[in-house]
Amino acid sequence: MTEIDTLRSILTNYKRVAIVGLSADPSQPSNSVAMYLLDHGFEVTPVNPKYDEVLGQRCYPDLTVIPTPVDIVNLFQRSERVPPFVDAAIDIGAKVIWMQLGIVHEEAAEKARAAGLEVVMNHCMKIEYARLFGGLNPA
Repeated sequence: MTEIDTLRSILTNYKRVAIVGLSADPSQPSNSVAMYLLDHGFEVTPVNPKYDEVLGQRCYPDLTVIPTPVDIVNLFQRSERVPPFVDAAIDIGAKVIWMQLGIVHEEAAEKARAAGLEVVMNHCMKIEYARLFGGLNPA
């Protein structure tokens, strides 16, 4: 399976996304990505201990307290902060770890793959969805 096939499969088959580091600030990339995903049929669960709610969605302090299943854990975190989120994603039964643009952590990625998760690094969900399914709608 090519990288494009993998991305297309993930974005087609998994619609419940926990966004770690989602900001309530509309000028932040995490916020515009979340809005775009919400506008394109994804369920978005914000994960950020700073907020109770972001974009009208209840916000959770960490992955382990989300009461509903999560398919994709989308990380807006510095690369060095990735490993504990991968551990939590494994613990909650997530299917995919998605590290946004600029985020790469090979050791954590290997751990996730060994646990059966798919891993995407250094890609933006919004950009990839628009590229593969058409149109970068303003969101």
